[in-house]
Amino acid sequence: MARESRDRLVAAAPDGEDRAVEAALRPRDLGEFIGQERVRGQLDLVLKAARARGATADHVLLSGAPGLGKTTLSMIIAAEMEAPIRISSGPAIQHAGDLAAILSSLQEGEILFLDEIHRMSRPAEEMLYMAMEDFRVDVIVGKGPGATAIPLELPPFTLVGATTRAGLLPPPLRDRFGFTAHMEFYAPAELERVIHRSAGLLDVEVRPEGAAEIAGRSRGTPRIANRLLRRVRDYAQVKGDGLVTREIAATALEVYEVDGRGLDRLDRSVLNALLRLFAGGPVGLSTLAVAVGEERETVEEVAEPFLVREGLLARTPRGRVATPAAWSHMGLTPPRQRGEGSDGSLFEE
Repeated sequence: MARESRDRLVAAAPDGEDRAVEAALRPRDLGEFIGQERVRGQLDLVLKAARARGATADHVLLSGAPGLGKTTLSMIIAAEMEAPIRISSGPAIQHAGDLAAILSSLQEGEILFLDEIHRMSRPAEEMLYMAMEDFRVDVIVGKGPGATAIPLELPPFTLVGATTRAGLLPPPLRDRFGFTAHMEFYAPAELERVIHRSAGLLDVEVRPEGAAEIAGRSRGTPRIANRLLRRVRDYAQVKGDGLVTREIAATALEVYEVDGRGLDRLDRSVLNALLRLFAGGPVGLSTLAVAVGEERETVEEVAEPFLVREGLLARTPRGRVATPAAWSHMGLTPPRQRGEGSDGSLFEE
């Protein structure tokens, strides 16, 4: 699977700098958490009810695109429950023994956060079923006919799973979560609040119109908004007086090749090829990838999701097709419609 390039300013996956800065910017409780009103309200009820009963909270599954706050919410759950948190990830758990080692060392009431839980190995998943439901695991000692299962009792704990692809979770695992939440992309007004809060913590002065300019280019994702804010801050300090205005924000993000709609160089390359070389399509994915000099998986998994979500590109059985919005955004005039006798399938895969 193609991984999003870390050198893209609008990549939703965290880089090293993001991890360092996010620790300082993360809200500490649900009251500080901005956006996701429905999820926050539901989660608040779940946690308050658990505290009132003096019990551990139900297992929680958080799904949604990268950068929307799943890790932050897991830490807030631990803070609200006044419990320690253990952090791991699905790719790090490739054997049932890896999971057994983590589970056997948990304290009562501890929060276990598993990021990318859909990438955990199948044997570990099957062990997790029993651990979540009965707080027990069977450790297999020996091999072959002489193998023995030793039951190991676990203290009550809360599993918080995070996934960007909830559909890949097997139903038996998904059904064992007591609370499931899907996190949506943020509205521009919510991102403006995120930017103002982060600017205060980073000691950056941001005008409301400057925050609005950054928010409009942030793809509905707080992580990207915070990253763009830091780059605009750098520009404002070097080229201006440190104040982030609309003009400073727009000029800075033009320098970093992020346009007014949040498209970067790769996104515009895909649209340019589709519009200029193939008259808006339909064109096959492999042909489009060759035209922009990228791998097929990079175009499909990195560039296309945002272009489709923005209504700039459509995936059809005959290939990729540009929408009228794409022509407008790129400042181009679409060609006249083909006649009925032409099937336009020259560039199909």
